[in-house]
Amino acid sequence: MLNPCLGALPPDLAGHALVREAWDGLDAAEVWDSHVHLFGVGDGGNAAAARYNGAQGTWRWPLTAVQKYFFLNAACIENADPVDQTYVARLRTLADAMPKGHKLLLLALDAWHDEQGNASAARTHVYVGNDYCAAVARAAPERFEWAGSVHPHRPDAAAELERIKRLGARAVKWIPAAQGIDPAAPRCDAFYSALVRLDLPLISHAGTERATPGDDGLGNPLLLRRALEHGVRVVVAHCASMGESRDLDRGAGGAMVDNFSLFERLMDNPAHVGRLYGDLSALTQTARAEVALKRILQRAFAGGDWAERLLNGSDYPLPAIMPLYSPRHLAEAGYLEMAMVEPLGAIRRHHPLLFDFVLKRHLRQGGKGLAPAVFKTRRFFASGS
Repeated sequence: MLNPCLGALPPDLAGHALVREAWDGLDAAEVWDSHVHLFGVGDGGNAAAARYNGAQGTWRWPLTAVQKYFFLNAACIENADPVDQTYVARLRTLADAMPKGHKLLLLALDAWHDEQGNASAARTHVYVGNDYCAAVARAAPERFEWAGSVHPHRPDAAAELERIKRLGARAVKWIPAAQGIDPAAPRCDAFYSALVRLDLPLISHAGTERATPGDDGLGNPLLLRRALEHGVRVVVAHCASMGESRDLDRGAGGAMVDNFSLFERLMDNPAHVGRLYGDLSALTQTARAEVALKRILQRAFAGGDWAERLLNGSDYPLPAIMPLYSPRHLAEAGYLEMAMVEPLGAIRRHHPLLFDFVLKRHLRQGGKGLAPAVFKTRRFFASGS
């Protein structure tokens, strides 16, 4: 149930055939983990840099307390440890243990804002500021890149996009359900135009959101059409692989439909090729590894029609939250060889980021695995550099 937070990989695991084979055919400098959460509580000397709302005094408090406990355990943070500093140090340790050239894309997350553009601390579950995220990345440029987060309702949204671009942001991250963003609202048009002008892709969560509270209706994949029609390069986090949303193509009274099928509908529109992508973060979680994972493996093998349209990401710290993943479940479902289960579990107890990467490199459906292009993510985020 809990992350044992073991030290560096012992030689037998570091040199294991599964690890060696996972890197075959890949240049580590082209491999960026495109979905890594920066987390903090503001105990690093600047309370405005990062915040976590424990919802104390509300019905959600016991749930958020448990969630925070698992987040901190995943990052190997004990009770007496300073959270922000220890979290970053753990990230750096994991990053430095990867081959030279490999990088992590750290994600900021803006606050919830109302229709007038006012931020609300009470309605913001997790906040990670752009300046904080940029500073962490700047301290280890050989290992970290970063993505900013700007709420489109902010009066200074366009100026903030300009500013984070100058600071080196590679993308913009949204969780619409948690931030109170309707991606299909006309008021987002100016924001989308700015993203196109600045060549900043939008990484937007879609599907049911379990990590942060909010309005799951805003996670409908079809709402992202407006950004695509404005020419934004959109990355749908997790390939919208959880829950159901209203089929808006059938009107306001359309049936509730599996979110992944709505994502697949968007991907199948020829007009979206070159603009619409999905990331693989969390796709191997037990709760997600059903229809979505099977379809992705059927379409994202080398030569498949999704081979150049998916981007690998770990969703760290989630791979270190032990109950969420089960290599044995994946093996029983036919995606892995059973002999891989034990070494993958051993790798995970030392290095959850490497575990996530090695696991995905060995997934198979009908004898075919994910195309190497899925892991060569630098080309997407560094296209303008």
